[in-house]
Amino acid sequence: MTTEEVNLLETDYKGYAAMMKALGDESRVKIFDMLSKGELCACKVLEEFNITQPTLSYHMKILCDCGLVNGRRDGIWMKYTINEEAFERLKCYLNNMEPSSINIECKSK
Repeated sequence: MTTEEVNLLETDYKGYAAMMKALGDESRVKIFDMLSKGELCACKVLEEFNITQPTLSYHMKILCDCGLVNGRRDGIWMKYTINEEAFERLKCYLNNMEPSSINIECKSK
């Protein structure tokens, strides 16, 4: 990893927060999981939810605006894929955190 990449990992807090906020909704996590298996048409995503098309568009806008998802028009439909570069940056950021500095006690029931 280059110095520039390390600096980006350390300074893009606003971007990381936007990605984590986008994934802070159960529907968007499910959509992201669906997209992890490959490109999907909005119509296929919509079939998995009991929501309206405008509600799906709202969720997709949030995922696209934070950079985690790419959308492209195909006729009358939108097709979506995971932005692998953005996802990799988020994974690297999380992987570079020092978990040993977090002291959490788990109590058994």
